[in-house]
Amino acid sequence: MDRRPIGVMDSGLGGLSVLRVLRDQLPDESLTFVGDQGHFPYGTKSQEEICRLSLSIGHFLVEQGAKMMVIACNTATGAALPTLQRELPIPVVGVIEPGAKAALATGAKTVGVIGTESTIKNGAYAATINRLAPDVKVISHPAQPLVSIVEHGKTGTSESQAAVDDILSVFDQEPVDSLVLGCTHFPFLTNEIQRKMGDSVHLVDPAIETVQEVKRILTEGDLLAPAGNGDQAVHLYSTGDKLDLQAGANQWLNGMYETCNHLDL
Repeated sequence: MDRRPIGVMDSGLGGLSVLRVLRDQLPDESLTFVGDQGHFPYGTKSQEEICRLSLSIGHFLVEQGAKMMVIACNTATGAALPTLQRELPIPVVGVIEPGAKAALATGAKTVGVIGTESTIKNGAYAATINRLAPDVKVISHPAQPLVSIVEHGKTGTSESQAAVDDILSVFDQEPVDSLVLGCTHFPFLTNEIQRKMGDSVHLVDPAIETVQEVKRILTEGDLLAPAGNGDQAVHLYSTGDKLDLQAGANQWLNGMYETCNHLDL
């Protein structure tokens, strides 16, 4: 049994979509989250810079006593996962392989993937899906502007629906069976995306499968917090304006966190 927190990072607010699943599925675990809003967005940065920023956050989480790190960012997973796994003294989990497995579990023959410019250019989802299932067709499309919609709190608006309709119109000519929300910001636009894609398309949120992988690793390593320990806590850090992170956490975590502080890296 291990009371140390699980460390979670993202380029901004999107990782809160993973944090809320972690909190719901592993309610006894303490969580430490870093939103790197001071360097947002990651999707337009080089692989080298993303790796450097992710490693800096990883070292901070280790200093905070994290027993595990979750890269709740598809862009950072694609750019930095092997480096973080090699450099940090704790287990590190990304979101891409769990997301690919979840997409294939739907039985889809054609899988769509939307993500940041970097994630799509990196090709990590297509490569992972085709490694696991060579016969599945993958159609990848960048959806970078949707990240800003979420960061600026515009989900559920006519503006967000118009942006989704425009960006996902590519799938009108290339229909898919399942669509991977290949950026942790995108689950906050589930209603708009489902409305555009139609009820027949299965939306895949990699966060759900990622948390199952986290649970498996913690269980096998005897690292789970004791059940009902009563001292679990959620601590949030932003490298940008902490008020933006607070607003997101109030909206998407129902305000269920203990502290939210600014972090200089």
